[in-house]
Amino acid sequence: MARYHADPPDGGYGWVVVTSAFFVMGLTAAVLKNFGLFFLEIQRHFEVLTSTTSWVTSTTIAMFHLGAPVASSLSVFLTHRVVIIIGGLLAASGMIIASLGLELPWMYLSMGVLQGLGIALSWIPANSMVNHYFVQWRPIAYAIASSGECVFAMVFSPFFQWLIETYTWQGSLLIIGGLQLNLCVCGALMRPLKSSPLPFFSQNKATVDSKELSTIKKPSFQWSLIQRPELVLYIVFAIFAAAGFFIPPLFLVPYATSLGMEQYWAASILSALALADLIGRLVCGWLASLRLMRNLQLLTIVVTLLGVVLLLLPVAEGYWAILVFSSFYGFLFGCVVAIHVTSIVDIVGLECFDSALGLFMLFRSSGGFIGPPAAGLLVDWAEDYSIGFYLSGFCFIISSVFVVLVDWLLQKKLASAKNPDLPGKSEDCTTSCGEHVKP
Repeated sequence: MARYHADPPDGGYGWVVVTSAFFVMGLTAAVLKNFGLFFLEIQRHFEVLTSTTSWVTSTTIAMFHLGAPVASSLSVFLTHRVVIIIGGLLAASGMIIASLGLELPWMYLSMGVLQGLGIALSWIPANSMVNHYFVQWRPIAYAIASSGECVFAMVFSPFFQWLIETYTWQGSLLIIGGLQLNLCVCGALMRPLKSSPLPFFSQNKATVDSKELSTIKKPSFQWSLIQRPELVLYIVFAIFAAAGFFIPPLFLVPYATSLGMEQYWAASILSALALADLIGRLVCGWLASLRLMRNLQLLTIVVTLLGVVLLLLPVAEGYWAILVFSSFYGFLFGCVVAIHVTSIVDIVGLECFDSALGLFMLFRSSGGFIGPPAAGLLVDWAEDYSIGFYLSGFCFIISSVFVVLVDWLLQKKLASAKNPDLPGKSEDCTTSCGEHVKP
């Protein structure tokens, strides 16, 4: 990978990058999070089963994740700025084509493949830029950037519902496609950090011999990171978590509607969820910046609690009860989002972050691709939306076990590096990109 500054700005223009990333999150993840508002409209239009309609969202999620390594690789060769602009064009094109209301396979292609790939090419580089611009304030900077998803989700929930009622779901998708063109503006604001052409061990030397210069590697995607057991376990965590991530937002509105709730009241639950999500991201990002405990320890706690809340959510049958459980879910969801990406830096180091994030998102796609359709099949079988929340809760609880294993492995390696007498000293504690494991 390209060598970035040993000491990122940790501020300055970095806050412009954070602001741009804030809008990128809003115009990508927040749109995806509100797909549930279009779920019943699309299902009624094409007259298909719940599980069949779920494949539209699943295709979007899958392409979002499968496109991650592509986004990471292109960011190395084309810069993050160019990749985000390309992503904005693809996302907007997907929504505009979907607004034509063609056959369902066209929905899979437009709202699924094009929209998902566009989100990947925008979301991945934006996350990467924030992490490269900050060190000490990385958790809170990322929390602020990712909170764009929550702020926009709160606004989009009633706004999209109004668009659907005023312009139909097809007209709404056309307008959303126009809004997503602003991703190109966000990409233009992403000024790349200058990279050092020299290896770290040579940066302070007055001269560098020709042999040393010949050993400098060109930027490349680090596929070899998949050989690291701690990253593999973290990816397994991501697969289970992704299976549970996308089920609640997709089925929350249909679940509330099935209880006899009016559409606007059901949509207002998504706004409350988004507000709680925002608070969770900022609070957890602030806590992570204080370094009171390791990020992976904090992640284990919030993921476990998230699973428990989802298992209890179907107990709620009235509006206020659902609102309370949804708010708890949103808060804990925000906590997970605030630190689960930045924890990758703790596992592989900053230099390997782009490649590790690409691999993380690639394999996580299997969970996001299987989760919603599996929940849809269970809902069709049981004729009850509650079973989808049970599936999501179990997925999160299982995923927390793998976070514990990752933390244990990293601490074991750190202890071996500090104490030569401990077993396992012979194991290399250095990542394939040349950075040591951090506590």
